[in-house]
Amino acid sequence: MKLINIGFGNMVSANRLIAIVSPESAPIKRIIQDARDRGSLIDATYGRRTRAVIIMDSDHVVLSAIQPETVANRLNDHDTNEEDIDEE
Repeated sequence: MKLINIGFGNMVSANRLIAIVSPESAPIKRIIQDARDRGSLIDATYGRRTRAVIIMDSDHVVLSAIQPETVANRLNDHDTNEEDIDEE
C-alpha cells in the first residue's frame, strides 16, 4: 500500500486517489459542501487555508493545506522510487 504525505504528517492511500484539484472553482466548492453535508469530508488543513482538494474513490473528500502540485510531485516521486526498487 502506497501512502502519500498530504501535510502535517497526514497520509492518504495513493491507490485510492482519483483527483487532486484546486479549491478555487464553484463546482469544487460544491463538492466540498456536499461532502461536508453527507459526513465524508476530511479536513487535514489544521486550520490553515485549503490549497488542495483530494477526491478519493470511496467518495471521501480530503482537504489539504499544501499545493496540488506538491501532492502530485510526492505521488510521482513515490512511483519513481518504487520503480527503482523493482529494478534492483
